Amino acid sequence: MTIAEVSKKYQISADTLRYYEKEGLIPYVNRTEGGVRNYTEEDCTRIEFVKCMRSAGLSIEVLKKYFELFKCGKRTLKARRELLATERKALQERFVELQDTLKRLDYKISVYDKAIASKDKELKF
Repeated sequence: MTIAEVSKKYQISADTLRYYEKEGLIPYVNRTEGGVRNYTEEDCTRIEFVKCMRSAGLSIEVLKKYFELFKCGKRTLKARRELLATERKALQERFVELQDTLKRLDYKISVYDKAIASKDKELKF
Protein backbone atom coordinates (compact mmCIF):
# COMPACT_ATOMS: atom_id res chain seq x y z
CA MET A 1 0.00 0.00 0.00
CA THR A 2 1.18 3.51 -0.70
CA ILE A 3 1.40 6.19 1.96
CA ALA A 4 -1.76 7.80 0.54
CA GLU A 5 -3.66 4.52 0.79
CA VAL A 6 -2.48 3.86 4.35
CA SER A 7 -3.24 7.44 5.30
CA LYS A 8 -6.79 7.10 4.01
CA LYS A 9 -7.36 3.63 5.47
CA TYR A 10 -6.25 4.57 9.00
CA GLN A 11 -7.21 8.26 8.87
CA ILE A 12 -3.67 9.32 9.71
CA SER A 13 -1.92 12.05 7.78
CA ALA A 14 1.03 11.18 5.58
CA ASP A 15 3.13 13.56 7.70
CA THR A 16 2.23 11.58 10.81
CA LEU A 17 3.15 8.32 9.11
CA ARG A 18 6.53 9.78 8.09
CA TYR A 19 7.01 11.04 11.66
CA TYR A 20 6.27 7.59 13.08
CA GLU A 21 8.85 6.20 10.67
CA LYS A 22 11.41 8.79 11.71
CA GLU A 23 10.80 7.99 15.38
CA GLY A 24 11.23 4.26 14.78
CA LEU A 25 7.63 3.27 15.48
CA ILE A 26 7.42 1.89 11.95
CA PRO A 27 10.99 0.67 11.62
CA TYR A 28 11.54 0.05 7.94
CA VAL A 29 9.09 0.63 5.14
CA ASN A 30 9.86 -1.00 1.81
CA ARG A 31 10.07 1.26 -1.21
CA THR A 32 9.44 0.71 -4.86
CA GLU A 33 12.20 1.25 -7.39
CA GLY A 34 10.85 4.78 -7.77
CA GLY A 35 11.23 5.42 -4.03
CA VAL A 36 7.52 5.27 -3.20
CA ARG A 37 6.73 3.78 0.21
CA ASN A 38 5.16 0.34 -0.04
CA TYR A 39 3.59 -0.62 3.29
CA THR A 40 3.19 -4.32 4.07
CA GLU A 41 0.43 -5.97 6.09
CA GLU A 42 2.89 -6.16 9.01
CA ASP A 43 3.51 -2.40 8.71
CA CYS A 44 -0.25 -1.82 8.70
CA THR A 45 -0.72 -4.00 11.77
CA ARG A 46 1.89 -1.92 13.56
CA ILE A 47 0.30 1.34 12.38
CA GLU A 48 -3.06 0.17 13.67
CA PHE A 49 -1.47 -0.69 17.04
CA VAL A 50 0.31 2.68 17.25
CA LYS A 51 -2.87 4.54 16.37
CA CYS A 52 -4.80 2.68 19.05
CA MET A 53 -2.14 3.27 21.69
CA ARG A 54 -1.83 6.96 20.78
CA SER A 55 -5.62 7.26 21.13
CA ALA A 56 -5.25 5.72 24.57
CA GLY A 57 -2.80 8.47 25.46
CA LEU A 58 0.53 6.68 25.15
CA SER A 59 3.34 9.05 24.29
CA ILE A 60 5.80 8.52 21.48
CA GLU A 61 8.49 7.92 24.12
CA VAL A 62 6.46 5.16 25.80
CA LEU A 63 5.77 3.52 22.45
CA LYS A 64 9.46 3.69 21.57
CA LYS A 65 10.26 1.99 24.89
CA TYR A 66 7.61 -0.65 24.20
CA PHE A 67 9.05 -1.42 20.77
CA GLU A 68 12.60 -1.50 22.17
CA LEU A 69 11.43 -4.09 24.67
CA PHE A 70 9.55 -5.95 21.93
CA LYS A 71 12.76 -6.26 19.88
CA CYS A 72 14.41 -7.98 22.85
CA GLY A 73 11.98 -10.86 22.65
CA LYS A 74 10.42 -13.10 25.24
CA ARG A 75 12.64 -12.04 28.10
CA THR A 76 10.85 -8.67 28.16
CA LEU A 77 7.30 -10.01 28.38
CA LYS A 78 6.91 -8.94 32.01
CA ALA A 79 8.35 -5.47 31.35
CA ARG A 80 6.04 -4.95 28.37
CA ARG A 81 3.07 -6.11 30.40
CA GLU A 82 3.94 -3.72 33.21
CA LEU A 83 4.40 -0.83 30.81
CA LEU A 84 0.96 -1.47 29.30
CA ALA A 85 -0.62 -1.96 32.74
CA THR A 86 0.78 1.39 33.88
CA GLU A 87 -0.62 3.09 30.79
CA ARG A 88 -3.96 1.34 31.29
CA LYS A 89 -4.18 2.70 34.82
CA ALA A 90 -3.52 6.23 33.55
CA LEU A 91 -6.19 5.78 30.88
CA GLN A 92 -8.67 4.50 33.47
CA GLU A 93 -8.03 7.59 35.61
CA ARG A 94 -8.54 9.81 32.57
CA PHE A 95 -11.74 7.95 31.77
CA VAL A 96 -13.11 8.67 35.25
CA GLU A 97 -12.21 12.35 34.83
CA LEU A 98 -13.96 12.42 31.44
CA GLN A 99 -17.06 10.81 32.94
CA ASP A 100 -17.13 13.54 35.60
CA THR A 101 -16.70 16.19 32.91
CA LEU A 102 -19.51 14.64 30.89
CA LYS A 103 -21.83 14.75 33.91
CA ARG A 104 -21.00 18.41 34.45
CA LEU A 105 -21.67 19.21 30.80
CA ASP A 106 -24.97 17.33 30.91
CA TYR A 107 -25.99 19.33 33.98
CA LYS A 108 -25.00 22.64 32.40
CA ILE A 109 -26.88 21.80 29.20
CA SER A 110 -29.99 20.98 31.24
CA VAL A 111 -29.67 24.36 33.01
CA TYR A 112 -29.60 26.07 29.61
CA ASP A 113 -32.54 23.99 28.36
CA LYS A 114 -34.60 25.11 31.39
CA ALA A 115 -33.56 28.74 30.94
CA ILE A 116 -34.46 28.68 27.25
CA ALA A 117 -37.81 27.06 27.98
CA SER A 118 -38.63 29.67 30.65
CA LYS A 119 -37.32 32.54 28.48
CA ASP A 120 -34.84 33.42 31.26
CA LYS A 121 -31.68 33.92 29.26
CA GLU A 122 -29.59 35.40 32.08
CA LEU A 123 -27.50 32.65 33.67
CA LYS A 124 -24.51 32.72 35.92
CA PHE A 125 -21.43 30.99 34.73
